[in-house]
Amino acid sequence: MNLFLTGATGFIGRPLTQALLRRGWNVVALVRNAGSPQARILARMGAQCVPGDVTDRESMRAGMTGADWVVHNAGWYEFGLTGQGRQLMRATNVTGTDNVLGLALELGISRTVYVSSTIAFGATGPIAVDETYRRQKPCVSFYEKTKTEAHEIARGFQQRGLPLIIACPDGVVGPNDHSARGYFLRMYLNRLMTPFAWAPDTINSLVHVDDLSEGIALAAEKGQVGETYILAGEPIRLREMTQIWMTKPGGFKIRFYIPTWLAKIVFAAMEPLQRLVGLPAAVSRETASAASISIAYSSAKAQRELGWTCRPAKQMWLETIEQELELLAQRKKRDWVSRLKPMQTDE
Repeated sequence: MNLFLTGATGFIGRPLTQALLRRGWNVVALVRNAGSPQARILARMGAQCVPGDVTDRESMRAGMTGADWVVHNAGWYEFGLTGQGRQLMRATNVTGTDNVLGLALELGISRTVYVSSTIAFGATGPIAVDETYRRQKPCVSFYEKTKTEAHEIARGFQQRGLPLIIACPDGVVGPNDHSARGYFLRMYLNRLMTPFAWAPDTINSLVHVDDLSEGIALAAEKGQVGETYILAGEPIRLREMTQIWMTKPGGFKIRFYIPTWLAKIVFAAMEPLQRLVGLPAAVSRETASAASISIAYSSAKAQRELGWTCRPAKQMWLETIEQELELLAQRKKRDWVSRLKPMQTDE
C-alpha cells in the first residue's frame, strides 16, 4: 500500500513516518530538499523522499500519482510572526491544504487524512468538549485563523466527495519541540525562566507527539470516511503543568502570576530582542493571548472507534523533560541562544 505524506520532516512528521512505516506501508514523503539532513534521516528509516512543496500544487503531482492513501500533515505553527512570515504561514496552512486536498480529489485518491487542530474549533471554557463543538469565540492568533480557514477548506472537500478523514490534535508535547511551549520549557531547564507566569487556571488537553503520531496512523487505518477525530490528552490547568516542571531542576520557581494584559506588555518589548539574537519571537503578545484561553477537548471518540490511547499528563511531561535534558547534554554549541533552540539534525 502506497501512502503519500506531507510534513514528514517536521516535529510531528518524523514519528508519524515511523508509525506509518511500522504498519508495512510504503511511505512517499514530500520534502523541499531531498538532500537535506532531515530527508536523509527519513530515507534511512525507509521512506522514499520526493521533492516538492505544498504551496506548489504541480510539484506534488508526480509524488502523489499512484498513491493509495494521502496523509496531509504539513503545517506551520509559530507565534509572533509579522509581515512575510504571516504570508508564508498562510501559504503553507491554507493554500497548502487546498492544494493537497484538491490534487487528491483530482487523482481519485481512495483515502485521505488531513491533520487539522482543535484550535480550529477555538476556545472551550473549562469543560472538555468533543467533535460536535462549534466555535464560540474569535481567534486570538494568526495561526488560529489559518488553521480555522484550512479546516473549513477540508470540510468543503468532504462535501465535494473527497474520501477524507480529519484528525484534530490538541497542543503537541515532546522533546525538541519548536513551539513557544518548547521554548518556555528549555528556558526553565536552562535556568532562564522568570519567577512569574500568567493565566494559571487555563486548561489544555495536550498530547505527546508519539501518541499523536499513532493516533493519526490509526485514523488512516481505521477511521470512517467523512468523520473527524480529536486526538487530545488529559486536560490539566497551566498551574498544574508548571508544578510538574518544577519537580525537576531548572530556573526560578513560579512564585506569582500576572494578568494577561501585563504579560502582553512585557512580551511586546521582548519580541525585537529575540529576533535580534536569531530566535523566533516565542515570547510574544500572541503567545500571551494564546495561553490565556482554555482548549479542553475529549478524545473519547478516537479511543472508542480507533482504539487510541495516550499517556497521562504527568508521565508525558516527565518523559519529555528527561529527553530534553539528554538533548541539552548532547549539544555541540553551548551558548544560551543555541541551547534554547530545538537541536538541529546535523548537531
